[in-house]
Amino acid sequence: MVPLRFPTSRKLIATMITAACLVGIAPITGQADTAAGPYLAARQADLSGDFVKVVEYGTRALSDNADRTDILEGLVVAHTALGEIDKALPFAHRLTSINPDNQLAGLVLLGDALANEQWDDALALLEGGISIAGMVDQMTTAWISLGQGRMSQALEVFDRLSEDQSTRAFAQFQKALALAHVGDFEGAASIFSGEEGDLQLNRGGILAYVQVLSQLDRHTDALALLKQSATGQVDPEVADIIAKLEAGEVLPFTGITSPNDGVAELFFAVAESRSVDADPTIALIFSRLSEHLNPDNAGTILLSARLLERMELHDLAVDAYGRVPTGSLLYQEAALGRTDVLRRSEKFDEAIDELKALADAYPDTLRFRVALGDTLMQQDRFKEARAAYDKAIEGFAEDLPGQWATYFQRAIALTKIDKWPAAEADFRKALELSPEEPNVLNYLGYTYVERQTNMDEALDMIERAVAARPESGYIVDSLGWAQFRLGRYDEAVKNMERAVELMPVDPILNDHLGDTYWAVGRKREARFQWSRALSFIADDTDLEELKPDRIRRKLEVGLDVVLAEEGAAPLTKPE
Repeated sequence: MVPLRFPTSRKLIATMITAACLVGIAPITGQADTAAGPYLAARQADLSGDFVKVVEYGTRALSDNADRTDILEGLVVAHTALGEIDKALPFAHRLTSINPDNQLAGLVLLGDALANEQWDDALALLEGGISIAGMVDQMTTAWISLGQGRMSQALEVFDRLSEDQSTRAFAQFQKALALAHVGDFEGAASIFSGEEGDLQLNRGGILAYVQVLSQLDRHTDALALLKQSATGQVDPEVADIIAKLEAGEVLPFTGITSPNDGVAELFFAVAESRSVDADPTIALIFSRLSEHLNPDNAGTILLSARLLERMELHDLAVDAYGRVPTGSLLYQEAALGRTDVLRRSEKFDEAIDELKALADAYPDTLRFRVALGDTLMQQDRFKEARAAYDKAIEGFAEDLPGQWATYFQRAIALTKIDKWPAAEADFRKALELSPEEPNVLNYLGYTYVERQTNMDEALDMIERAVAARPESGYIVDSLGWAQFRLGRYDEAVKNMERAVELMPVDPILNDHLGDTYWAVGRKREARFQWSRALSFIADDTDLEELKPDRIRRKLEVGLDVVLAEEGAAPLTKPE
């Protein structure tokens, strides 16, 4: 079940996470006067966010001094971030024996006590000072009470939190889940329906409500709710639920299968609220603890994978994305995330093979075809990319604004394989779907300039693109280049200088600036810019567009001679 998350609750949780959560979650520092090789290696690994090496070197460093709290904390963080809660526990126990108030160690011990339904131990940790945030602590206590069989105490907590408008929505939703879990479907339905206050449900909340209605034999209401909430997107899980309801089958309530699921949702909410922080390690710790409490929650696995990807721990991210089961609604999203990480890791062949398999396995999921085309484009495999885009576009049932990007990418591929009429048609189609899209306006306008056709229209397109993206060096360069082609050299110089200011080490922009300087008689500066262009050539430079040999020839004889040798028109200003 995809967990329910309220935007207002996420903001509240973000502001309520106390500084106590951060104690112990810090780089391995201090006590360096006794540092040996493994300690220094562990510290460096910690600073670079390499959890695997923190475990390797930190464990060795402890052999010299088993009471080093900085190393112990680093190992607790690393094992937890790796999803190895069982391996983090010995270090957490050791850390609390040295410092009973250590919040990090206490948090891990709390998560494990809850996972093992050791309710008394979990409650003792909270009462002993382990704290996440006031609201989260109270709700965790409520779920512990439910685990202990004290439903009335749990309801008291939810009701008390419901009195505060800022926590009401989240507390009411948690209460509804708790009521449904113990079989009070009437009470849960009353809350889900909004009878006790305005409760806006997302997909996960709607499915929980549907299950409650099914348990009450209100299948007609359940079907109406699903149809009312339909988004128009293919949703296999919802389609299966509809089929079961129409067949009269009673749906089991799976929104919460144990009190741990409720706490797992709380930890997930904390992780999600902290995922926007500069340092995602804290969010990852809570996400991993949520996984520990509810290992089958695909949403939490996906969050962990995204956090690992953000931390550029690509191998770990690939593994995490791969753990989302194929039967999950989130599987396709996870599969795309996995292939995207493979691409970022420059494992292009592996990404392409996986995307081909996914496209064949899910022919109706066109985004696999699009992602395949995008990946092939990165490898300059333009004919294959065009074929992938062809199959994606063939599957478009109707024109939608978001499809502009696929037509745009296919247009670029067609341009690269010299299929200009078809490419131009796709560029035009992209603009039909998204008339003011800066990337399309700039690319088509620039291409017209290079082909020296439709120059007035090209200039208009590029000017609109610049108006939308004035800080884009590439787009400002296009405007300058169009003005250069039109003989408006003084205007071109201003825009070319601005483009190079925005992107000072781009070789193509520096080459263009050199040409405009030459056109206005600033020949020494022109040669300087051409030399800079050659010096900035990198592995990803498009040499077909830059033409280094042409630049070298310009340095030898000047632009006028090169144009004459090419049979091109000389540089002349319009009258």
